[in-house]
Amino acid sequence: MTVTIPDVTATVGVLALQGAFSEHVQLLRQAAKSLDKQARDGLNWRFIEVRTPAELDSCDALILPGGESTTISLVAQRSGLLEPLRDFVKVHRKPTWGTCAGLILLAESANRTKQGGQELIGGLDVRVNRNHFGRQVESFQSNLSLPFLGATDETSADKPYRCVFIRAPVVEKILPHQSGIQTEEASRDATVVAPSKNPADNVAKGEAKSTVEIMATVSTKSPALQENQEHSHTGKEDIIAVRQGNVFGTSFHPELTDDPRIHVWWLQEVAEAVQRRRQFQLADRSV
Repeated sequence: MTVTIPDVTATVGVLALQGAFSEHVQLLRQAAKSLDKQARDGLNWRFIEVRTPAELDSCDALILPGGESTTISLVAQRSGLLEPLRDFVKVHRKPTWGTCAGLILLAESANRTKQGGQELIGGLDVRVNRNHFGRQVESFQSNLSLPFLGATDETSADKPYRCVFIRAPVVEKILPHQSGIQTEEASRDATVVAPSKNPADNVAKGEAKSTVEIMATVSTKSPALQENQEHSHTGKEDIIAVRQGNVFGTSFHPELTDDPRIHVWWLQEVAEAVQRRRQFQLADRSV
Protein backbone atom coordinates (compact mmCIF):
# COMPACT_ATOMS: atom_id res chain seq x y z
CA MET A 1 0.00 0.00 0.00
CA THR A 2 1.41 3.40 -1.01
CA VAL A 3 1.45 6.03 1.70
CA THR A 4 1.88 9.70 0.81
CA ILE A 5 2.32 12.21 3.62
CA PRO A 6 4.14 15.26 2.24
CA ASP A 7 6.30 17.41 4.52
CA VAL A 8 5.95 15.11 7.52
CA THR A 9 8.80 13.73 9.61
CA ALA A 10 8.23 10.50 11.52
CA THR A 11 10.47 9.98 14.54
CA VAL A 12 11.27 6.37 15.35
CA GLY A 13 12.93 5.71 18.69
CA VAL A 14 14.95 2.74 19.89
CA LEU A 15 14.94 2.23 23.66
CA ALA A 16 18.61 2.60 24.60
CA LEU A 17 18.77 1.48 28.22
CA GLN A 18 20.53 -1.84 27.57
CA GLY A 19 20.91 -4.33 24.76
CA ALA A 20 21.35 -4.19 20.97
CA PHE A 21 19.88 -0.74 20.35
CA SER A 22 22.60 0.69 18.08
CA GLU A 23 22.27 -2.27 15.71
CA HIS A 24 18.56 -1.48 15.31
CA VAL A 25 19.33 2.16 14.48
CA GLN A 26 21.78 1.09 11.78
CA LEU A 27 19.25 -1.24 10.14
CA LEU A 28 16.51 1.41 10.38
CA ARG A 29 18.72 3.81 8.44
CA GLN A 30 19.39 1.11 5.85
CA ALA A 31 15.66 0.36 5.61
CA ALA A 32 14.80 4.04 5.14
CA LYS A 33 17.23 4.26 2.22
CA SER A 34 15.55 1.24 0.66
CA LEU A 35 12.15 2.88 1.02
CA ASP A 36 13.45 6.08 -0.58
CA LYS A 37 14.67 4.09 -3.59
CA GLN A 38 11.31 2.36 -3.92
CA ALA A 39 9.39 5.65 -3.49
CA ARG A 40 7.04 3.76 -1.20
CA ASP A 41 6.26 6.63 1.18
CA GLY A 42 6.44 10.39 1.45
CA LEU A 43 7.83 10.55 4.96
CA ASN A 44 11.05 12.02 6.20
CA TRP A 45 12.52 9.63 8.76
CA ARG A 46 14.32 10.53 11.98
CA PHE A 47 15.84 7.84 14.20
CA ILE A 48 16.82 8.48 17.82
CA GLU A 49 17.99 6.60 20.88
CA VAL A 50 15.50 6.90 23.74
CA ARG A 51 16.64 7.20 27.34
CA THR A 52 14.24 9.79 28.83
CA PRO A 53 10.47 10.38 28.93
CA ALA A 54 10.96 13.57 26.89
CA GLU A 55 12.73 11.63 24.11
CA LEU A 56 9.99 8.99 24.17
CA ASP A 57 7.32 11.68 23.95
CA SER A 58 8.85 12.91 20.68
CA CYS A 59 8.48 9.48 19.02
CA ASP A 60 5.86 8.28 16.57
CA ALA A 61 7.05 4.67 16.91
CA LEU A 62 9.41 2.66 19.09
CA ILE A 63 11.60 -0.44 19.08
CA LEU A 64 12.39 -2.36 22.26
CA PRO A 65 15.67 -4.19 21.51
CA GLY A 66 17.06 -7.52 22.51
CA GLY A 67 19.03 -7.68 25.74
CA GLU A 68 18.08 -8.58 29.31
CA SER A 69 14.37 -7.94 29.85
CA THR A 70 14.70 -7.79 33.65
CA THR A 71 17.53 -5.28 33.42
CA ILE A 72 15.67 -3.15 30.88
CA SER A 73 12.54 -3.07 33.04
CA LEU A 74 14.51 -2.17 36.19
CA VAL A 75 16.43 0.62 34.46
CA ALA A 76 13.20 1.90 32.87
CA GLN A 77 11.54 2.00 36.27
CA ARG A 78 14.46 3.85 37.89
CA SER A 79 14.61 6.27 34.94
CA GLY A 80 10.93 7.16 35.22
CA LEU A 81 10.29 5.51 31.85
CA LEU A 82 8.20 2.49 32.75
CA GLU A 83 4.81 4.20 32.99
CA PRO A 84 5.47 6.43 29.95
CA LEU A 85 6.34 3.27 28.00
CA ARG A 86 3.06 1.66 29.06
CA ASP A 87 1.20 4.80 28.02
CA PHE A 88 3.02 4.86 24.66
CA VAL A 89 2.05 1.27 23.86
CA LYS A 90 -1.34 0.82 25.55
CA VAL A 91 -2.85 4.29 25.99
CA HIS A 92 -1.70 6.04 22.81
CA ARG A 93 -1.24 2.77 20.91
CA LYS A 94 1.70 3.97 18.85
CA PRO A 95 3.56 1.40 16.72
CA THR A 96 5.94 -0.63 18.88
CA TRP A 97 8.18 -3.56 17.98
CA GLY A 98 9.97 -5.75 20.51
CA THR A 99 12.77 -8.20 19.67
CA CYS A 100 13.61 -11.05 22.06
CA ALA A 101 13.74 -9.22 25.43
CA GLY A 102 11.44 -6.63 23.86
CA LEU A 103 8.89 -9.35 23.11
CA ILE A 104 8.93 -10.39 26.77
CA LEU A 105 8.32 -6.80 27.86
CA LEU A 106 5.41 -6.40 25.44
CA ALA A 107 3.64 -9.59 26.55
CA GLU A 108 0.65 -9.42 28.86
CA SER A 109 1.99 -12.47 30.71
CA ALA A 110 5.43 -14.00 31.22
CA ASN A 111 6.20 -17.22 33.05
CA ARG A 112 9.38 -18.61 34.63
CA THR A 113 9.57 -15.23 36.40
CA LYS A 114 10.04 -14.37 40.07
CA GLN A 115 7.38 -12.08 41.50
CA GLY A 116 8.85 -8.61 41.82
CA GLY A 117 11.77 -9.43 39.56
CA GLN A 118 10.27 -8.40 36.23
CA GLU A 119 7.90 -5.62 35.17
CA LEU A 120 5.96 -5.91 31.91
CA ILE A 121 4.71 -3.18 29.60
CA GLY A 122 2.09 -5.31 27.84
CA GLY A 123 0.19 -4.79 24.61
CA LEU A 124 0.27 -8.35 23.23
CA ASP A 125 -2.35 -10.79 24.53
CA VAL A 126 0.16 -13.62 24.80
CA ARG A 127 2.02 -15.59 27.44
CA VAL A 128 5.72 -15.85 26.74
CA ASN A 129 8.04 -18.53 28.04
CA ARG A 130 11.29 -16.81 28.94
CA ASN A 131 14.52 -18.43 27.71
CA HIS A 132 12.43 -21.14 26.05
CA PHE A 133 15.29 -22.17 23.76
CA GLY A 134 17.75 -22.53 26.60
CA ARG A 135 20.96 -20.99 27.82
CA GLN A 136 23.48 -18.89 25.91
CA VAL A 137 25.25 -22.03 24.67
CA GLU A 138 21.96 -23.27 23.20
CA SER A 139 21.69 -20.26 20.86
CA PHE A 140 21.09 -21.10 17.21
CA GLN A 141 20.21 -19.73 13.78
CA SER A 142 17.54 -20.90 11.37
CA ASN A 143 16.68 -19.83 7.82
CA LEU A 144 12.90 -19.33 7.75
CA SER A 145 10.29 -18.22 5.26
CA LEU A 146 8.52 -15.08 6.48
CA PRO A 147 5.58 -14.56 4.07
CA PHE A 148 4.78 -11.04 5.28
CA LEU A 149 8.10 -9.68 4.00
CA GLY A 150 8.51 -7.99 0.65
CA ALA A 151 11.57 -7.53 -1.50
CA THR A 152 14.25 -4.86 -1.28
CA ASP A 153 16.72 -3.69 -3.88
CA GLU A 154 19.25 -6.17 -2.51
CA THR A 155 17.04 -9.11 -1.50
CA SER A 156 14.14 -10.97 -3.12
CA ALA A 157 10.91 -11.55 -1.20
CA ASP A 158 11.20 -15.34 -1.30
CA LYS A 159 14.72 -15.49 0.12
CA PRO A 160 14.71 -17.17 3.56
CA TYR A 161 15.34 -14.88 6.50
CA ARG A 162 18.20 -15.80 8.83
CA CYS A 163 16.68 -15.78 12.31
CA VAL A 164 19.11 -15.51 15.23
CA PHE A 165 17.91 -16.95 18.56
CA ILE A 166 19.89 -16.09 21.71
CA ARG A 167 18.37 -17.20 25.03
CA ALA A 168 15.15 -16.54 23.20
CA PRO A 169 11.57 -16.54 24.49
CA VAL A 170 8.68 -18.13 22.66
CA VAL A 171 4.98 -17.32 22.55
CA GLU A 172 3.63 -20.17 24.62
CA LYS A 173 -0.07 -19.27 24.47
CA ILE A 174 -2.41 -16.81 22.77
CA LEU A 175 -4.52 -15.32 25.56
CA PRO A 176 -8.19 -14.27 25.41
CA HIS A 177 -8.58 -10.76 24.03
CA GLN A 178 -10.14 -8.73 26.82
CA SER A 179 -10.01 -5.35 28.48
CA GLY A 180 -8.39 -5.19 31.88
CA ILE A 181 -5.78 -7.38 33.48
CA GLN A 182 -5.29 -11.04 32.54
CA THR A 183 -6.72 -12.30 35.84
CA GLU A 184 -6.34 -16.01 35.17
CA GLU A 185 -2.70 -15.51 34.21
CA ALA A 186 -2.09 -13.52 37.38
CA SER A 187 -3.08 -16.56 39.47
CA ARG A 188 -0.43 -18.81 37.89
CA ASP A 189 2.76 -19.62 39.78
CA ALA A 190 5.98 -17.93 38.63
CA THR A 191 4.01 -15.70 36.27
CA VAL A 192 3.84 -11.91 36.06
CA VAL A 193 1.24 -9.89 34.16
CA ALA A 194 1.10 -6.38 32.78
CA PRO A 195 -1.22 -3.77 34.29
CA SER A 196 -4.26 -2.70 32.29
CA LYS A 197 -4.49 0.65 30.52
CA ASN A 198 -7.35 2.30 28.63
CA PRO A 199 -6.78 3.65 25.10
CA ALA A 200 -6.83 7.43 24.84
CA ASP A 201 -8.68 8.24 21.61
CA ASN A 202 -10.55 6.73 18.67
CA VAL A 203 -7.37 5.77 16.83
CA ALA A 204 -6.03 4.00 19.92
CA LYS A 205 -9.39 2.36 20.58
CA GLY A 206 -9.38 0.98 17.05
CA GLU A 207 -5.93 -0.52 17.54
CA ALA A 208 -7.00 -1.94 20.92
CA LYS A 209 -9.76 -3.98 19.25
CA SER A 210 -7.24 -6.03 17.28
CA THR A 211 -6.56 -9.66 18.13
CA VAL A 212 -3.25 -11.51 18.00
CA GLU A 213 -2.03 -12.60 14.57
CA ILE A 214 0.67 -15.27 14.29
CA MET A 215 3.30 -13.95 11.89
CA ALA A 216 5.95 -16.70 12.00
CA THR A 217 6.67 -20.11 13.50
CA VAL A 218 9.64 -22.47 13.64
CA SER A 219 9.24 -26.22 13.31
CA THR A 220 10.28 -28.16 16.39
CA LYS A 221 11.63 -30.77 13.96
CA SER A 222 14.20 -28.36 12.51
CA PRO A 223 17.80 -29.60 12.81
CA ALA A 224 18.78 -26.63 14.96
CA LEU A 225 16.16 -27.49 17.57
CA GLN A 226 16.79 -31.22 17.40
CA GLU A 227 20.36 -30.49 18.50
CA ASN A 228 19.13 -28.31 21.38
CA GLN A 229 19.20 -30.39 24.57
CA GLU A 230 17.69 -27.77 26.88
CA HIS A 231 13.99 -28.46 26.18
CA SER A 232 11.85 -31.26 24.80
CA HIS A 233 9.94 -28.87 22.48
CA THR A 234 6.59 -30.63 22.45
CA GLY A 235 4.25 -29.93 19.55
CA LYS A 236 4.92 -29.35 15.88
CA GLU A 237 5.99 -25.70 15.94
CA ASP A 238 6.85 -22.76 18.17
CA ILE A 239 5.39 -19.28 17.67
CA ILE A 240 8.24 -16.82 17.18
CA ALA A 241 6.53 -13.68 15.81
CA VAL A 242 3.15 -12.13 16.56
CA ARG A 243 1.31 -8.93 15.86
CA GLN A 244 -1.66 -7.29 17.56
CA GLY A 245 -2.73 -3.95 16.17
CA ASN A 246 0.06 -1.48 16.85
CA VAL A 247 2.30 -4.04 18.60
CA PHE A 248 4.72 -6.45 16.89
CA GLY A 249 7.04 -8.92 18.58
CA THR A 250 9.73 -11.35 17.45
CA SER A 251 11.57 -14.00 19.48
CA PHE A 252 14.66 -13.62 17.33
CA HIS A 253 17.11 -10.76 16.66
CA PRO A 254 16.70 -9.13 13.22
CA GLU A 255 19.12 -6.43 14.38
CA LEU A 256 21.94 -8.99 14.46
CA THR A 257 21.75 -9.59 10.70
CA ASP A 258 22.52 -7.42 7.68
CA ASP A 259 19.06 -8.10 6.19
CA PRO A 260 16.82 -5.00 6.46
CA ARG A 261 13.60 -6.58 5.16
CA ILE A 262 11.77 -6.75 8.51
CA HIS A 263 12.78 -3.17 9.27
CA VAL A 264 11.55 -2.11 5.81
CA TRP A 265 8.22 -3.87 6.37
CA TRP A 266 7.84 -2.36 9.84
CA LEU A 267 8.60 1.18 8.65
CA GLN A 268 5.85 0.77 6.05
CA GLU A 269 3.49 -0.19 8.87
CA VAL A 270 4.65 2.85 10.84
CA ALA A 271 4.03 5.10 7.83
CA GLU A 272 0.44 3.87 7.58
CA ALA A 273 -0.08 4.37 11.33
CA VAL A 274 1.28 7.92 11.13
CA GLN A 275 -1.09 8.63 8.26
CA ARG A 276 -4.09 7.32 10.21
CA ARG A 277 -3.23 9.42 13.25
CA ARG A 278 -2.59 12.54 11.17
CA GLN A 279 -5.92 12.15 9.41
CA PHE A 280 -7.66 11.74 12.76
CA GLN A 281 -5.98 14.86 14.14
CA LEU A 282 -6.91 16.91 11.07
CA ALA A 283 -10.51 15.74 11.27
CA ASP A 284 -10.64 16.48 15.00
CA ARG A 285 -9.40 20.05 14.46
CA SER A 286 -12.03 20.68 11.79
CA VAL A 287 -14.91 19.82 14.14
